[in-house]
Amino acid sequence: MNVKNIASPRWYQMDLHIHTPGSSDYQQSGITYLDILQYAESKQLDIIAFTDHNTVRGYAAMMDEIAQLEYLVNLGRALPAEQARLREYQRLLNKLLVLPGFEFTATFGFHILCVFPPQTTVRQLEHILMLLNVPREAIDQGLPLVGASSDVLTCYAVVKQAGGMAIAAHVNSTNGIANRMITFDEHTRIRYTQDENLYALEVTDWEKPGRTTVDFFDGTVKGYPRRMHCIQGSDAHRMTAADPRGKLLGVGDRSTEILLDELSFDAIRAVFEGNDFSRTRPYRLASRNVNVINSLRAEGNTQTRAFYTHLPLKHGRLDSLLQDICAFANTDGGTIYIGVSDDPKERVIGVKNAQEYIELIITELEKRLSPRLTVHIETQLIYNQNVIVIRVPHGAEIPYAIDDCQIYIRRGANTLLAKRDDIVQLIVDNADDTVPTKLLALGEMTDII
Repeated sequence: MNVKNIASPRWYQMDLHIHTPGSSDYQQSGITYLDILQYAESKQLDIIAFTDHNTVRGYAAMMDEIAQLEYLVNLGRALPAEQARLREYQRLLNKLLVLPGFEFTATFGFHILCVFPPQTTVRQLEHILMLLNVPREAIDQGLPLVGASSDVLTCYAVVKQAGGMAIAAHVNSTNGIANRMITFDEHTRIRYTQDENLYALEVTDWEKPGRTTVDFFDGTVKGYPRRMHCIQGSDAHRMTAADPRGKLLGVGDRSTEILLDELSFDAIRAVFEGNDFSRTRPYRLASRNVNVINSLRAEGNTQTRAFYTHLPLKHGRLDSLLQDICAFANTDGGTIYIGVSDDPKERVIGVKNAQEYIELIITELEKRLSPRLTVHIETQLIYNQNVIVIRVPHGAEIPYAIDDCQIYIRRGANTLLAKRDDIVQLIVDNADDTVPTKLLALGEMTDII
């Protein structure tokens, strides 16, 4: 699961504070671990950490599912959907750096993010939790309240000795070690925030007006001589945001950009151990979107990308858009941008009433595309215009069809109606024990050949 991409330094988007259904206070039902990975990709994240409350059961459940899928595939007994699910896990874990960890509740209720290298086993992580005196009940259930555990400084030392990084969570807010609303002596506060085994501080006020927590820990305040690396994380207890005021964040809704020499845990640790404080900054969606979209527009339409200057709505139908979605699902997956052309010299128009059109797209997909396919649709602010972005996965139940009879594929920058040989090849490429049945069914689809 350790993603290596050695090249010149570049900025990566990182969210090291993500809860999963493994936390007892998770707020969104029906979410799977694969859903979280797919959503992280849709939010353009490069690095995430599963940090459930005092447990690793969420991370363990994901790893157990992957192991079970691999076992079935090796036995030759995996169903097509299971094979596709394993392929999707493998694709995402080769793209994202997914780090195991937990959010530890220390004495006095302070929260500490404990993040570890990807090769750390679940057994090792649970051993560390027991060393920190976390009760078995909390480990089994992901409880945020644990009673008497270990103190903050012990946590820092134990995590570092085990090869991980201790990061003080939401330090300026509830359960944070630098929260001024919590009364304890200044000497203790200094020790908790300046300890040599503490790698970084997670803050929630990085971009708020006035003097921020980052400013306070810049090494100039008396008694706080150590300048601290700071990051921000979503502390997401759900996959998607639920509060327009920004109180109930989803995955990646408050993240950090970090300049790394390579995409690895060691590279992250090297930044936190170094003295270059310009290597972390708050992630700013709009500026990054502009840079990304301009480079993609320069490449133009491709086998996995399509641009629409306007929403392709004709007589109340979205035929060309649905055809592209169908083609992407049947080929290699892809991304569709609506409201921006493939010419970087042209002005970004965007889509007015974007949410209304997103609902229309969802409705049309549910009515006309079969089998059912889950796509991620969102808006991105680009040059102050709302652009609709549709991320289409490589389908798990190929072939997909429009109106039950029209099957499309993607070749280069073009979407084409599949011919008989194309459809046979789709079925063979996604072969399983039901291939003969599918080929028999194909013989009945003479109206599309």
